[in-house]
Amino acid sequence: MYLVVFRNRKRAGIDQAAYGEQADRMEELARAQPGYLTFKSYTSDDGEVVALSEWADEASARAWGREAEHRAAQADGRSAWYASYTLFACESPRVHNFTAQDEA
Repeated sequence: MYLVVFRNRKRAGIDQAAYGEQADRMEELARAQPGYLTFKSYTSDDGEVVALSEWADEASARAWGREAEHRAAQADGRSAWYASYTLFACESPRVHNFTAQDEA
């Protein structure tokens, strides 16, 4: 598994509807990519967003990063949407699982 963590803060006053449309399109495209496993996004009380995507391998994640429409959205992110972001990526993260017996 290859894990990508995208932490970001949006610029003040962005067009939320336009951003949402583009984000929805990117999620739709990502789901269609070979090697895509999962995507989830969380927003903290202070406005920071943490988006997690899991890929079968590094090659799949990097191929997604090079997809043409995704590259255009990345450029939009830098020019219009994000005040800041940090991307973390790692192969074979150490994973621990737990499920309570009464929840199984």
